[in-house]
Amino acid sequence: MEINNQLKDKIHAIFVPVGGGGLIAGIAAYMKRVAPHIKIIGVEPSDANAMALSLHYGQRVMLDQVGRFADGVAVKVVGEETFRLCKELIDGVVLVNRDAICASIKDMFEEKRSILEPAGALALAGAEAYCKYYGLKDENVIAITSGANMNFDRLRLISELADVGRKREAVLVTFMPEEPGSFKRFCEQVGTTMKFTEVKYRYNSGNEKAQVLYSVGIQTESEPESLMERLKSVQLHTVNLTENDLVKDHLRHLMGGRSNLHNELLCRFTFPEKPGALLKFLDTFSPRWNISLIHYRGQGQIGANVLVGIQVPEAEFDEFQGRAANLGYEYVVESLNDAFKLIMH
Repeated sequence: MEINNQLKDKIHAIFVPVGGGGLIAGIAAYMKRVAPHIKIIGVEPSDANAMALSLHYGQRVMLDQVGRFADGVAVKVVGEETFRLCKELIDGVVLVNRDAICASIKDMFEEKRSILEPAGALALAGAEAYCKYYGLKDENVIAITSGANMNFDRLRLISELADVGRKREAVLVTFMPEEPGSFKRFCEQVGTTMKFTEVKYRYNSGNEKAQVLYSVGIQTESEPESLMERLKSVQLHTVNLTENDLVKDHLRHLMGGRSNLHNELLCRFTFPEKPGALLKFLDTFSPRWNISLIHYRGQGQIGANVLVGIQVPEAEFDEFQGRAANLGYEYVVESLNDAFKLIMH
């Protein structure tokens, strides 16, 4: 109300983070009464999009799983009354990914020295995406940056992902012959024009091809493709993994660990951040099946994202699913992820 009075109704749109829908329903109920021409647009994470799906289908939809990064809006189903109001009053929902949220947190810090929580930066990321998509200029837009649920553990992850979200960094893997001089030739192709921000390489005695997992700073979105073409010209095959969350969360920290285990099932579990969570997991699956890999990295969230490898024969997969359901931890099977095959097998 105060902002609208100051701007005298000269607002194009208000962007609001959406969880259960209470905040956006309240804002829309007021603004559509006093200035119905102002757009009210919700913003949700792409992996917690209950409102967007509910509006699409015309009824409340319950998500099977919900992303926890922006925990202030991490809900599986929106409220009954808030959905009724949103269906009548709001003008749409923008979806953004985790990298875009991290980039908005960094942008706000660099410009205003204010630190937003992910759910608050969600609205800013949505506003930026909307304005870019529609080429909006010389208009007033408002982003509701609510909440203060931030800690240093989460800031560590945000600092790693922010440049990827702003297309300032690309994550790639390059394959090269395991022979003297290969690594130098690779660096000559990359390092003369681009800045390395991370490099992970380990000698591989069991394969003719070695791998380098690395990140480079970029100025334009076309630079990674140009780099890949340049490397291809000297017979160095390269794959762009910038959009692969499995790589950014886990595999970049495990480079060098490779195996050819039979029946290895790769999963990402969401562990509750509390004592005994890991032991409860192990009690469920071990010693029934061998645990072949585990990578946990605290992110200061309600749930911890944990990568797990378990040797489960195909005939026993139904039993595994039953135990996983009884455990109650959300999980996603990642065994078919191309990045896992490239880097770990």
